[in-house]
Amino acid sequence: MLSAKSLFQEILDHDESFRLFCSIAAAGESQGGWENARIAALVPQSERALAPKIARHGAEEDKHGRIFNALLKKRGLEPVPVPPGTDYTMLLERGGIGLSHNRLTSDRPLGVQDVVVYLAHSRVTEQRASEQMELLRKHFADHPEIGRAVQTISHDEDNHLAYCHEELLRLARAGHGGVIQRTLRESALAEIRVHRDVSLAVMARMGRVLGWSRRRAAVLAAGIHARYAWERFAGWRRMVSLKMPERRDALGGPAPAAPGFA
Repeated sequence: MLSAKSLFQEILDHDESFRLFCSIAAAGESQGGWENARIAALVPQSERALAPKIARHGAEEDKHGRIFNALLKKRGLEPVPVPPGTDYTMLLERGGIGLSHNRLTSDRPLGVQDVVVYLAHSRVTEQRASEQMELLRKHFADHPEIGRAVQTISHDEDNHLAYCHEELLRLARAGHGGVIQRTLRESALAEIRVHRDVSLAVMARMGRVLGWSRRRAAVLAAGIHARYAWERFAGWRRMVSLKMPERRDALGGPAPAAPGFA
């Protein structure tokens, strides 16, 4: 029976598919770490209280990249370059979502609207990350090889999502509600399209590595397209709602370490 658990178990059990999975994940998390570090350095004076939280967000994303690389090292595997079409962060930027590399490599301070764009983009992408890690935690929290890594990253992603909700609600109360809702909707619709395209590209690569039949590859592709259709019709709305989280000040204080990984 084809299920999320059996699919990931197959990827986990094969060195080359596991290597590809961890390499793609590590590269994306490391890129997120760099982006957040730059945003923390460029936050406008009026939002300086956010800088330590953004810096912690970046430090935790960077930690996740090191965790995925540590999982590879434990198997004696080296990372591989991210294949074309599977670079989620790059494709989002190409779609005009979030703050561009050109903007972040400049030393010019950000404006409040840039902070709104960053937080709205993060709220959408952290929703995806939180859901994906929750699924892995459900099935692999006790796995002897990846269980602790899954639990650590899942906890962090839930905190990142809570932080985005809380800060966007604060900015909405300060008069930015219209821009926030508009940016959230644009980001969500772009993200679900990019997620579909990246999922298809990753599954095509995995299929070649694992020797899937055409029928099995077609079934998985059809599932990805069906999920996209649902998200395009209604599912995107879960990415744009805002509510005060149970975890308040989720990124207050320094980032916790991940002993044993990095």
